[in-house]
Amino acid sequence: VQLVESGGGLVQAGGSLRLSCAASGDTFSTNAMGWYRQAPGKQRELVATITSAGSTNYADSVKGRFTISRDNAKRTLYLQMKSLKPEDTAVYYCNAEITRNWGPVHYWGQGTQVTVSS
Repeated sequence: VQLVESGGGLVQAGGSLRLSCAASGDTFSTNAMGWYRQAPGKQRELVATITSAGSTNYADSVKGRFTISRDNAKRTLYLQMKSLKPEDTAVYYCNAEITRNWGPVHYWGQGTQVTVSS
């Protein structure tokens, strides 16, 4: 399984970005997918997740500003980010939980940098 993120970049505070994560390989039994982020000197944290049924969950810090969605036909995960703040600056990672015969396995993308200037 390969996850490839795109859409990161430099944006001013208050601006918007849309991240995409394209999945390839054996993704037939994908359960939840999600976005995580890691700022310099900090631990990786959950941003948002979405189940195969479409249920979503967001970190309190992004509720009302970020929207996670997935297109199963295109095998692509999205994160629409609005009203961006400097504290949103981080490397954003895509994650997929896929059920294998031996249990669930988590896969990660390589990350995409988001920088929000004040």
